[in-house]
Amino acid sequence: MQADRVFFNGRIYTMDADRPQAQAVAVRCGRILAAGDNEQVRLLAGPDTQRFDLQGRVVLPGFTDSHLHLVGYGLSLRYLQLDGIPTLEQAVERVAERARAARPGEWIRGRGWNRNLWPGAPFPHKCDLDPVTPRNPVFLPGKDGHSAWANSLGLSLAGITCDTADPAGGQIERDSQTGEPTGLLKEGPAMDLVQRVAGEPDQAEKMDAVRAGVEHLHRLGIVGVHTPEEEHDFSALQALWREGELALRVNVMITERWLGHVGKMGLRGGLGDEFLRLSSIKIFADGALGSRTADMLEDYDDEPGNHGIQVTDSKRLEQLLAEAVEGGWSVAIHAIGDRANHRVLDALESYRWSDLGLRPRIEHAQLLLAEDIARFGKMGVVASMQPMHCTSDMLMAEKHWSTRCSGAYAWRSLLDSGAVLAFGSDAPVEEPDVLRGLFAAVTRQREDGTPPGGWHPELCLTIPEAVHAYTMGAALASGEEHAKGSITPGKWADMVVLSHDIMRLPPEALLTARVEATILGGNLVHGML
Repeated sequence: MQADRVFFNGRIYTMDADRPQAQAVAVRCGRILAAGDNEQVRLLAGPDTQRFDLQGRVVLPGFTDSHLHLVGYGLSLRYLQLDGIPTLEQAVERVAERARAARPGEWIRGRGWNRNLWPGAPFPHKCDLDPVTPRNPVFLPGKDGHSAWANSLGLSLAGITCDTADPAGGQIERDSQTGEPTGLLKEGPAMDLVQRVAGEPDQAEKMDAVRAGVEHLHRLGIVGVHTPEEEHDFSALQALWREGELALRVNVMITERWLGHVGKMGLRGGLGDEFLRLSSIKIFADGALGSRTADMLEDYDDEPGNHGIQVTDSKRLEQLLAEAVEGGWSVAIHAIGDRANHRVLDALESYRWSDLGLRPRIEHAQLLLAEDIARFGKMGVVASMQPMHCTSDMLMAEKHWSTRCSGAYAWRSLLDSGAVLAFGSDAPVEEPDVLRGLFAAVTRQREDGTPPGGWHPELCLTIPEAVHAYTMGAALASGEEHAKGSITPGKWADMVVLSHDIMRLPPEALLTARVEATILGGNLVHGML
């Protein structure tokens, strides 16, 4: 059988245990026809076959980001960016600059502020924004996406007053003396009160945002994502798919609000094709560390009485699991605090998932009790984690979780338990740069080398183990190991070409390595060969 394309003279790490390395790959109709030495593969080339000389460069399976908000990431490239702003005053000045250029009444949208970077770590207040935004409502989700900052005009348009009750699973921060809302909204149900009034970009805007996002992802060697999306965002993805413009393999985690609807329609997980597929039901068990809303067994060290927020309590969680399983859906459950993860594992333990043919996931799994780590491997629960959360959050984790941090971002312990690790970025929370994510996973250091030796270095991974989490681990997490994750005959021909041999060089090489080409279904979607 003649190949459409052959890629030869490479150093190819296949992530296939039966043949870990190869020199060349043949592709036919978007799938891998063969992977082997140069002479074997050249025999499959005919007069019409395109030939690409890799010139000794390193090839890996294309990367999958196992937790990325695709529409949100694309939109974030357009919004006011406050990520990394070192003081509250500078963040306010960025908003003021945007307000001076805005039309009266136009919403100012942005994201990424991080109070943990600000001296004294003050929570932002509507009174910080009101003097610089007298004509414009403001809505600014924070870095972790679990709290938002609004000005008085934004709160007023949303009808939020001192008499507005906290929605279930959310919290409207209030002045302790007056009961007035401060402008800080914690967790999705509270944030949605303003989000609904601020309005959604229309479908055309979202489609443009996804196109821009996909282009950025291709530059990073990413060929697929697992993305939680709301119904209006999914519509934009469908529109791109219909037009043949979705140049990315997208697995959608649909929110729990869809469960009743998909059940009535008889839809089951796995519906779709190689570019757009429904994979699982997304459920929130708790909040996040940055917003102090992660559900904890004990108080936050510096906030007596604060155990976080149970966005979904255990009884409701059990009901949702029963409904999902009955409908043939796997689940992807957001859990960050140790109590949240313990509650989720207790609920998942009621089912024999392998018998059901489903792979449940816990998204983030950031803080775990020692006795809960072994349960991941034993129960077949995928740990869907984000390496750069560790290096971004480690100082904050030390401050708020201190002695509990031996169970924080516990990749090595989870892998040793037999768990599947699937890595991502949570973009736009962190940058979806896989090479930087690999560096975080194998060093547990920031890019400036801090802390020396790494933070809890006993939990580091090797580079091959971390690469597996971005390739085969991702495929296992979505139940697609038969079609993705390794350079194996019969699978999709998705590959990334790198400038450095990251498998043989020290971890520091990850910070200077470049993605030179990204190949999707045998087609070059980024770079040159």
